[in-house]
Amino acid sequence: MLRVLGYIVLGLIAILVIAFLWLRTPDTDPAAMRAKYGTPPSQFVDLGGGLTVHLRDTGPRDAPALVLVHGSNASLQTWEPWADRLGKTYRIIRMDLPGHGLTGASPTRDYSAAAYVGVVERIRAKLGIDHIVLAGNSMGGGVAWHYALAHPDHVRALVLIDSVGQPEPGNGKAPLAFRIARVPVLRNVAAQITPRRMIADSLPGVFGNPKLADAAMVDRYWELLRYPGNREATLDRFARPSDRATDAQLASLKLPVLILWGEKDQLIPVSSGQWLHARIPGSRLIVYPGVGHLPMEEHPDQSAADLKAFVDALR
Repeated sequence: MLRVLGYIVLGLIAILVIAFLWLRTPDTDPAAMRAKYGTPPSQFVDLGGGLTVHLRDTGPRDAPALVLVHGSNASLQTWEPWADRLGKTYRIIRMDLPGHGLTGASPTRDYSAAAYVGVVERIRAKLGIDHIVLAGNSMGGGVAWHYALAHPDHVRALVLIDSVGQPEPGNGKAPLAFRIARVPVLRNVAAQITPRRMIADSLPGVFGNPKLADAAMVDRYWELLRYPGNREATLDRFARPSDRATDAQLASLKLPVLILWGEKDQLIPVSSGQWLHARIPGSRLIVYPGVGHLPMEEHPDQSAADLKAFVDALR
C-alpha cells in the first residue's frame, strides 16, 4: 500500500513538473527588447551603484522641464501621447523606473517610494535641471508627491493623475496578486508563469474604452513585464504595504497642484481624487467623463491642453 501511495505521489509530482515546464514563460531577450522599445530618442543613463535607467529627454533645452513618472507595471511609453502634443513647448523627461521597462531590476531590490524618489532626484541632478514640474500617474503619483515633500526647492508644481494616496478601507481585502506576492511558494511560481492571456484579459479594464488596449499594447506590456528582473520586482513591490498619504503630508504641499482623474477608473476610483483634492490646499481637480485610469493615453488632447494651461499659468 505504501509503495502504491509512493507511486501516486511521484506521478503527481511528475505531472506538476510537466505542467510547470509547459506553462512557463521565459524572460524576454534584453537586446531584442532594447532594439524594439529603446530606439532614439531613448538613452540609457548610468546613475551609479549598478543602476542604468532607460529614459527619454526631448524638447527645447531652455523650456520648462516636465518630469513624468509612470505607474506600476507601465513604462515611459505611457507618456508618448503627451510628448507628441507638448514636445515643442516643454522639455519632457520620462523614465522607466527600476523594476519596469528596459531599466530592469534595482541592484538593491528596494522598490519603496523613497527609493524611487531617490532615482528621480539622481536623474534631475544628472541632467542638471534645477526646477521641474513633476507629474505622476497611479504609483508614479505617489512617487511625485513624496518627491515634492522631500525636495520642495526643486518642484515648481505637481500634477497627480489617478494617483495613489488615499488609505484603503480598514476592512478592504488585498487583491489576489498582492496576496500571492506574500506567499513564498506561490510567488516563485508567479515569477515564472506569465501567459499573454493574463495581460490581454486585464489591460482593457484600465481604460474607459477597452478597445484602446490593442494587440500591440498587450504585447508591449507582456514583453516588458518579462524583461529580466521585472517580474520578481513586481512581486517585491506587491509584497510591500500600500502607499498611503496622511492629512499632514498633503496639507504641507505648499505649491500649485493639479489633479487629473478618469471618471471610470476601476483601479483607483474618482472618490480618491476628491479625497486628495480636499486635503491639498489650493489644488484643482479635473475629472474626465468616460475615461479610465490613464487619461494621458485615453484622453490625450484635453489632458495635454489642461496640463499646458496649468504650466503656462505658472509663468
